Amino acid sequence: MGQLSNMLYLASIWVIPVVIAVTFHEAAHGFVARFLGDETAWKLGRVSLNPIKHIDPVGTILLPGFLLLLGSPFLFGYAKPVPVNFRALRNPRSGMVWVAAAGPAMNIALAILAALAFHLVGYLPVTAAQWAAENLKNALIINVVLAVFNMFPIPPLDGGRIAVGVPAQLGADLNIVSQVIASSTDSVIRTILRLTGNT
Repeated sequence: MGQLSNMLYLASIWVIPVVIAVTFHEAAHGFVARFLGDETAWKLGRVSLNPIKHIDPVGTILLPGFLLLLGSPFLFGYAKPVPVNFRALRNPRSGMVWVAAAGPAMNIALAILAALAFHLVGYLPVTAAQWAAENLKNALIINVVLAVFNMFPIPPLDGGRIAVGVPAQLGADLNIVSQVIASSTDSVIRTILRLTGNT
């Protein structure tokens, strides 16, 4: 019984922040897409803060549950991506950047709110204060990790869309971007091969 109650406690301090983080992340994409002219997510009922609308059976349930059962020191998950028709945006090039940036920006906002909420923990009863503090600490960590991870300039991550959209907005030659990525990749591969004695 002690192990079960411990697992339930662990689930309560990790699952809640994960579900909130991924739900608000995806909803932010939908809200900004609708604001900028694309009704796709709105028509599918995905412009919502209701977690059920965004739950992915693997990313939102199985992956965090599996990590919890393994006794992982942290949980991670993801939601169903919000569908966005970038061509339906009033200005597809800049709109793509704003829609992509909305998710990570929401996670940073949630991380800031979690950090600010630490100031209120002292007003709670001791047992509730500990539970709230752990939830807030995990919310801070999860939201920052989700924001940073999604900003990697690799499609289909949000950062990949931003990396393509910003140079296009600036009139830059996207071939240069792909050449930089390719040459960087080649350099890393050569370094790994050299370090492992394969050259």
